[in-house]
Amino acid sequence: MRILFLFAILITPLLLKAQSPSTDWFHKEIQAEDAYSSLGSRSSTPVIVAVIDSGVDIEHEDLSENVWVNTDEIPGNGIDDDKNGYVDDVHGWNFIGSADGTNVNGETLEVTRLYASLRGKYEDANPDLLTDKQRKEYNMFLKYKEEVETNRENALNNLKNVEMQSNMVGGIFDSMIDRFGNVELSEEFFDTTDLQVPDQLIEAVKQMVTGFTAEQGKAPDFSNIKDMVTEEFSGGLDYYNSQANFHYNPDFKSREIIGDNYANQEERYYGNNDVEGPDAFHGTHVAGIIGAVRDNDIGMNGVASNVLLMSIRTVPDGDEHDKDVANAIRYAVDNGASIINMSFGKGYAWNKDVVDDAVRYAEKNDVLMVHAAGNSHQDNDTTDNFPNDKYVKAKGFLFWKKKKAKNWLEVGALSYKKGQDLPATFSNYGTENVDIFAPGVSIYATTPDNNYQAIQGTSMASPVVAGVAAVLRSYFPGLKAEQVKSIIMESASPHNVEVKKPGADEIVNFSTLSVSGGVVNMKNAIARAATTKGKKKIRNNTKIRA
Repeated sequence: MRILFLFAILITPLLLKAQSPSTDWFHKEIQAEDAYSSLGSRSSTPVIVAVIDSGVDIEHEDLSENVWVNTDEIPGNGIDDDKNGYVDDVHGWNFIGSADGTNVNGETLEVTRLYASLRGKYEDANPDLLTDKQRKEYNMFLKYKEEVETNRENALNNLKNVEMQSNMVGGIFDSMIDRFGNVELSEEFFDTTDLQVPDQLIEAVKQMVTGFTAEQGKAPDFSNIKDMVTEEFSGGLDYYNSQANFHYNPDFKSREIIGDNYANQEERYYGNNDVEGPDAFHGTHVAGIIGAVRDNDIGMNGVASNVLLMSIRTVPDGDEHDKDVANAIRYAVDNGASIINMSFGKGYAWNKDVVDDAVRYAEKNDVLMVHAAGNSHQDNDTTDNFPNDKYVKAKGFLFWKKKKAKNWLEVGALSYKKGQDLPATFSNYGTENVDIFAPGVSIYATTPDNNYQAIQGTSMASPVVAGVAAVLRSYFPGLKAEQVKSIIMESASPHNVEVKKPGADEIVNFSTLSVSGGVVNMKNAIARAATTKGKKKIRNNTKIRA
């Protein structure tokens, strides 16, 4: 049994907690408090920020005051009062649920959907009889097939292994409880007691005890350790179960749950008004970073002060659908959002055109879009990451020339560590396709049921930038989305230091990892905004009738 390896994984969260920085380190990094002080008596206007995500706990103690309310809708009357096509959309909308209230949680990955779409056509095909066009599609089918089937087999095997190890380790702790009861664990206990278990296991448990003691200020007993291990195993079981039964399962069809016509990519009116959904952990954390109520002596402070959070549930446990993303963007624009945060992404696209059209719609209506660069420590200049700001087809006067959206910010993740470890090890990067970095490691923010937790990802870096953008649009309402993007990038703090390229041992200059070469700085951004002439008034609480 790979006990030592297993417990090395299990103790990692505890050791990270013991070594983590202060809960407000990301505020200090972007100089948030100094930024607010520099504003003096300048007034602000409320800004709506749409959170396209897994759902948001809108009743959270540190969020509810800042949740967007559609005042044109009468709650619970079953009528589309504002005639925007969505019934009782009081706080946003859910595009991955059915009209009867059933919600999608587990979902396939896009590569699985692409494989499933071609399986009937090419599973038994003779490649020698295919046309050149068909052979190209057939080769893509083989690529999808290999990725899906290999990963699903691995997931099934890992699921069995974790179940076996969970039962084994649980049995060991049960025997310890039977022998010693709830004795307080200590270094002396381990050194003087014959536990009759492998030395590797003892060392792993001792490390767990050290981490737990550092976090809680007290030494646990065997029952507490068992509870922690069980929780960690539960996470592994959930992860591999999702991979095997949803992510890489070509026979799972979520659209049967939703009830829309997925073949109609222009269809817009489906879903329900449950903006929290079955698992709002990710979206609630993102929302808190942007706009948890500031200075209320509860939990934590969001980056933005005068903000209204609109929840648009679109991201399941799996890959989001392009159709849903496009509709979420349009919903946000039509219902008054000035900024859209998108902490999601994938390596394949089903219909980029429909998303591009929605991005154009946001650009036309002066809405800033902020997107997480991804957590695959890849170069986004050379590897696909969707959605993105590059239009597949150019439109307009220079229709032959492809363009990029001017209202889009792509965000990489910064660590709290300094020197060579400055960029997060997982963060995607790109001299051309990642615009800026922001804090994204050990970010303490809201989670469902009035809880709080520190987690990491470019998903956490993106809302930091969205929060800064909300402050700019709130205190300088004449700025256009394109101006806000420019201000944020031009005011970024330079870090002219040698760092490890994410995911590699190669040493590069931090400035080469993004377009701006720096880290978002709210104080600098406000100073630059104060000297920038705005071009039009912000769209505060303004609905568009599409």
